[in-house]
Amino acid sequence: MKWLKTFAGGVLAGLSIALGGTVFLSLENKVLGALFFTVGLFAVCTFGFNLFTGKVCYVFDNDGAYAAALPVIWLGNLAGAWLTAALEGATRFGPALAERAQAVSAAKLGDSPLSLFILAVFCDILIYVAVEGYKSNPHPVGKYLAIFFGVTVFILCGFEHCVANMYYFSMAGAWSWRALGLLLVMTLGNSVGGVLIPLVRKLYGK
Repeated sequence: MKWLKTFAGGVLAGLSIALGGTVFLSLENKVLGALFFTVGLFAVCTFGFNLFTGKVCYVFDNDGAYAAALPVIWLGNLAGAWLTAALEGATRFGPALAERAQAVSAAKLGDSPLSLFILAVFCDILIYVAVEGYKSNPHPVGKYLAIFFGVTVFILCGFEHCVANMYYFSMAGAWSWRALGLLLVMTLGNSVGGVLIPLVRKLYGK
């Protein structure tokens, strides 16, 4: 039952990020798309859903059971992102979203593994800034500014978020062995980026 609850929280997080991806694909203005993409992490932080890229940041602060739950969360995120894309594909908005997702996915799938890894590292550095800012800032306004700044900046920079890409690949119908392999590379990059600042802070006792 515990694993099922963990998985369900992952599905809801995947759905939340996919909704952020939906608004990003729906808006012509890149800045507005990046700004409103934040609805995904806003929902995750507000309702306590299980997002891999946020949870991995705290893997060294917790026990082995926490680490063991991360693959379950990742699979839940994948299921939620895929389900959202599948449902949207059955609506009148499906063709337009798929066309834009195909353009987004083509750029990612045409990139090198090293490039994607580095971009994913930078992405989760900003996710940590967003999540830890939400968690530790004593002021409500500061909590939400952390989310908006962290997410908006990583989107505008073009950094790689593995869960967002689960949605884009699903919406584009772009799944292949290469897509899965590159997604795992991005997952590894997100994991390294997520733990980078926490480990350095531990080293300096911050």
